[in-house]
Amino acid sequence: MMEIDIHEESDGSTPRANENDLSNRRVAPDESGEGLPYAPVNWPNPGDTWRWKVGKRVSGSGHFLDRYLYLPKRLCHDGAGNSTGRRNSFASKLAVERYIQASFPGTDLKEFFASFSWKIPAEMSLLANGAVKLKHVPAVPPIPPCVGIEESDSQSDGLCCKARNKLCISLLEKAENPPLVFMECDICCTEAKFCRDCCCILCSKTINFSYGGYDYIRCEALTGEAVICGHAAHIDCALRCYMAGTVGGSIALDSEYYCRRCDARTDLVPHVMRLLHTCESLDSRDNIEKILNIGICILRSSGKTIAKELLKRIEVAIAKLKYGTSLEDIWKQEGNFSAISTDGSHHESTAMEVTTNQEPLNGKPSSDLLSASFDYCSESQKLAEDVDQVLHALKNSQESEYKVVEEKLLAQKNYICNLYQQLEKEKSDLARRTSTDPDALLDIVLSRVKQIKREITNLKEMEQIASGFGKTSRATLKKHFNFEVEE
Repeated sequence: MMEIDIHEESDGSTPRANENDLSNRRVAPDESGEGLPYAPVNWPNPGDTWRWKVGKRVSGSGHFLDRYLYLPKRLCHDGAGNSTGRRNSFASKLAVERYIQASFPGTDLKEFFASFSWKIPAEMSLLANGAVKLKHVPAVPPIPPCVGIEESDSQSDGLCCKARNKLCISLLEKAENPPLVFMECDICCTEAKFCRDCCCILCSKTINFSYGGYDYIRCEALTGEAVICGHAAHIDCALRCYMAGTVGGSIALDSEYYCRRCDARTDLVPHVMRLLHTCESLDSRDNIEKILNIGICILRSSGKTIAKELLKRIEVAIAKLKYGTSLEDIWKQEGNFSAISTDGSHHESTAMEVTTNQEPLNGKPSSDLLSASFDYCSESQKLAEDVDQVLHALKNSQESEYKVVEEKLLAQKNYICNLYQQLEKEKSDLARRTSTDPDALLDIVLSRVKQIKREITNLKEMEQIASGFGKTSRATLKKHFNFEVEE
């Protein structure tokens, strides 16, 4: 029944199956078996017999498109009979190659595949007119070859993206043989159109590999010896499902990603750092802003010091981007920043505080007040650093009230930053004499300066809480934090 050309080698080595597999026994859909001609025998050790199985799909040349190879039982268990947790089934030739190179380095792959027939012919019956018709296969239109590769290549290599994605990483990286393999998955990976290499585990749509793969994260948690999870998800999908970023409750994420398949957590701070490096090489403002906004969503509300510093850097970059700063200057981290005016132009100036301790002379502002330049980004950064230090000291003293104080301090900081922005615009209007009533503009500027001075004083009072609630006056606690302290 088995029409294979087996001959004994002159050196007594293991016989080989004839690679001209059209002469091999034809197989019915969903059939399985073990050993030759469709699986290795006595490899890597005598008595190790591999198993095989086919699906239903058949190519135009009469071979099964879906063929699977299974490890011998000995390789699936350790010496004590326990499962090794390694992947024991392979759906493509590339997957087999990766396993062989990782587990048996130095193996001659050509010699290995020559010991059996990879192609498996489907069962056929010849019609009277000489045409060929497949048995047991529904009469459906022929399935096109994998997108992006030739039919002959996809059949010979066993490579085919289930999602029909021509940019699938499994097709683009044929030559690569990573030392780690993906975990065996009988849940999402059994879906007909789900490809773990290029599909999101949350929405099942394909992921985008452009710009360094900024919009997805792949779980690389180890699930066994030299085996990783390998499932990927869109960052946006993970954020919407509360599986990424900073999430409270029982999941308790802090700028992390939670994999729904293996329950592992991945720190996303290194991912955001890669996003920044990617943006530095781009020349499209729209793409840069889109990628930076993803970084903000990941880092927002994080309690990690490094995440907070990274978030401030991204916020400063976006502010410069919106105000027309050149792409080269966006990524500069220096003591000097761009003082940006409301009309979109900008000039370089040293960051300095607004002079708030100089009273106007004869109802008019001093020349220093009108000539002083300041930078919103610099002021925001200094205020944010002060607030972070206060919050850090408070967290060590009284953890339970930390959240309340954090909200109040951040709100005050943002309020002062907004006042600085308003003052910048009003000073610019005054300098350009855009109004027919310059005296009215002058009064507005003076009033805004006094308001900023007053709010900074309030912030300094609020910062006293860094010493702890017991050392902060009851008046301050009541006025700024709405805390009632008993006698």
